[in-house]
Amino acid sequence: MKRPPTVAALRVSNVSHTFGRQRALDDVSLVVEPGCFVVLLGVNGACKTTLFSLVTRLHDNTSGQIEVLGHDMRRSPGPALAALGIVFQSRALDADLSVAQNLCYHAALHGMSRATALERVDEVLAQVDLCDLRDARVGHLSGGQARRAEIARALLHGPELVLLDEPTIGLDVQSRRAFVALVRRLVENTGIGVLWATHLLDEIAEDDQVVILHRGRVLIRMKASALAGPRDLADVFLEITGLDREALT
Repeated sequence: MKRPPTVAALRVSNVSHTFGRQRALDDVSLVVEPGCFVVLLGVNGACKTTLFSLVTRLHDNTSGQIEVLGHDMRRSPGPALAALGIVFQSRALDADLSVAQNLCYHAALHGMSRATALERVDEVLAQVDLCDLRDARVGHLSGGQARRAEIARALLHGPELVLLDEPTIGLDVQSRRAFVALVRRLVENTGIGVLWATHLLDEIAEDDQVVILHRGRVLIRMKASALAGPRDLADVFLEITGLDREALT
């Protein structure tokens, strides 16, 4: 059942996390509304992946609260995870299987019947413009095509929130642009909420909500156009974080 639009797709409230004595996240809060593309911006080492690991329950949050579609990740992990899809940095598909075989396998993990799985596979492949490669081996796909297949996998169970952790790493400029545009179309057409983790400033649009994460702390949460104003976004980011320009290369 779809949740009312007043319920956030994702709400992270005052979450901290440590690895031994090392504090990775410090009182992090952010919100992703339905139908919104939110950018989690930070250089390598900002602990973006750590935050994703907490949201996806790979790590247990012992402070603060994480809610997906109003479901608390600690008290109701089943419904919370059922509303969540994720595209990891590392590839999650078997290169020796076809696109359809990979998706059917993941559908089975979600408890779908064979008939339902085949129907959903065709639906999500159409959403990501990959129908003509349904029976192609994943290992034979280009980088951009493989990432589209990863998105299809994330959409199989009909999530209302999708997390993407540095999803364009390893893609050429043209493939990166096409992939970002595809995800933006999905947000517009389906109303899903997206949290897009990146260190690449050219993946940010003026209307995006931007959350700058630096050394495990949220420094600012603001619409990109308001954050930059007439200035270059790179200059603003470097000023806020105190980094030098080499950090963006």
